Amino acid sequence: MPSRSSPVYASSASPAYESYSTPSSSSSSSSSENIIYGGTSSSYTPPRKAWVDPKSLANYGDASQIQGNVSPYVKQLILNTFMAYGAGDEHCFGHSVAKAVKFIDISAHESYEKQGRMEATTVAEILVSKSMLNGAGMLHGGCVAFLIDNCCSTPLVALGLIQNINGVGVTQSMNIMFHSPAPVGSCLRIVSTSVAMGSRVMSARCEVINQKTGSVVASAYLNKMQPTISKL
Repeated sequence: MPSRSSPVYASSASPAYESYSTPSSSSSSSSSENIIYGGTSSSYTPPRKAWVDPKSLANYGDASQIQGNVSPYVKQLILNTFMAYGAGDEHCFGHSVAKAVKFIDISAHESYEKQGRMEATTVAEILVSKSMLNGAGMLHGGCVAFLIDNCCSTPLVALGLIQNINGVGVTQSMNIMFHSPAPVGSCLRIVSTSVAMGSRVMSARCEVINQKTGSVVASAYLNKMQPTISKL
C-alpha cells in the first residue's frame, strides 16, 4: 500500500449524544485503525469559496459515541451538516425520519485499488416506523430515496473535511435499485462510501441492509455538485 501522509491527531472530545448501539467491527481497514484523520477546530481552515462551511453550523447533539478513525471534531461537523440540511427544522420534509438516523461509524482510509487516494465510509442505522410505510405496510420507496440522498452525502462531507475542500453539494442525480421490502420494526444499516471527488462534481455509493436478515433493501449511486453561488 502507498505510504500515508502525516495525519493530524485529534485531542478534543465532543458533547454528549443520546446513546445507541455501535457496530461489532470498524468499517475501516485494519492498517488505518490507529490513525485519526481530520483535525480540531484550531487546525481547520475553511475551503475557499465554500457554498456551505460545516464549521459555521450550530452543534447538534454529540458525536462522541460514533466509532471510526476520523477525529471527534470532524464527526461532529458531519453530524451538524446532516441535521442542518438533512433534517432541518420540524416543518421540513422528512424531519422526524432524519432525526431517527443514528450514525455509528465514520472512517477513512487510503484505497489500495485507487493508488492511495482517500476513501471515506459512513455507517448509519434507523428503525423502520409506521410513518415510513406505504399502503402495503412496507418501507416506502420515497422514504428510502430520502435516506439515501442524505446519508450517502456524508462520506463526501467527511472526505472534504479531511482534505480541506468543499464536500457539501447539491444532488445532481441519484440512481436507486430496490431489492427487497422492509416491514415495520426492521433495523436498517445504511453504508455509504465515497467514489470520486472532483472540483465541482463528486459521487458516492450506498447500500441499505436489513440487519436481521442480511438482505439488501436498496442500493444506489449518488452524484452531487457544487452550485454556482451567484445563482443561489
